[in-house]
Amino acid sequence: MSQGTPISLLSSVRGHGDPAADVYDEHPPRMGFFTDTSLCIGCKACEVACKEWNQVPEDGLNFTGMSFDNSEGLSADTWRHVAFIEQPAGEEPDSEFRWLMSSDVCKHCTDAACLDVCPTGALFRTEFGTVVVQEDVCNGCGYCVPACPYGVIGKREGDGRVWKCTLCYDRLGEGMEPACAKACPTNSIQFGELEELRERAGGRVEQLQQAGVLDARLYGHDPADGVGGDGAFFLLLDEPEVYGLPPDPVATTRDLPRMWRHAAIAAAGLLGAVGASFAGRR
Repeated sequence: MSQGTPISLLSSVRGHGDPAADVYDEHPPRMGFFTDTSLCIGCKACEVACKEWNQVPEDGLNFTGMSFDNSEGLSADTWRHVAFIEQPAGEEPDSEFRWLMSSDVCKHCTDAACLDVCPTGALFRTEFGTVVVQEDVCNGCGYCVPACPYGVIGKREGDGRVWKCTLCYDRLGEGMEPACAKACPTNSIQFGELEELRERAGGRVEQLQQAGVLDARLYGHDPADGVGGDGAFFLLLDEPEVYGLPPDPVATTRDLPRMWRHAAIAAAGLLGAVGASFAGRR
């Protein structure tokens, strides 16, 4: 597999469905995750499998008092996080609760702002279209942390470098599926070629809605959204905000080219004025 021209700064402004084409002359199909939250039972097998395979440190196992979930959210030490969302099943004060389970992960955006702002090249686009951190190159500057519209990337205490899901890049290279998908007992986490997963997800939403689950919807599947579509997308049973997801994520670097263009025009105007002033003195 030959590598072509290195990816340029602000790849996110181009916004097409094959981000690996910017980096590789030849590459396999784009791979990704489809997480069907209607099938998630909250067992957290994916969290455990991710930690075991990637040797991710334990994350404190804190009891928040807000939920039975004790890993709280995605961080440098939690690359897969199963949220337990408790909701009243009805409008009456004494109505029973329903549980919404969702296994969250890095979205491996098409227009990845974290990739745009990394000054060392520690973040790179793989031949599978995923975004991976090279821990031996990361200098801990942290620019990628606020750049992520999903708040996925975190710095590890006592280490200073950033860490996140790699979509098990090492396993993909050997033809294996990621550890979390392999461990999921209900097939809530599905791994495969992204285009095929999108087709499958559309059929699943239609199936659920025909069964009366009218709130079923897809999130992160649309290449026309603010991040060019996610490499890891979801079937949700409520609004994205209920799951702690932004309703309209946007690549945080999308406006930088326009800003640079305006700055260049202003600089050219300033240089022109200075030149005119010197010419006038003659």
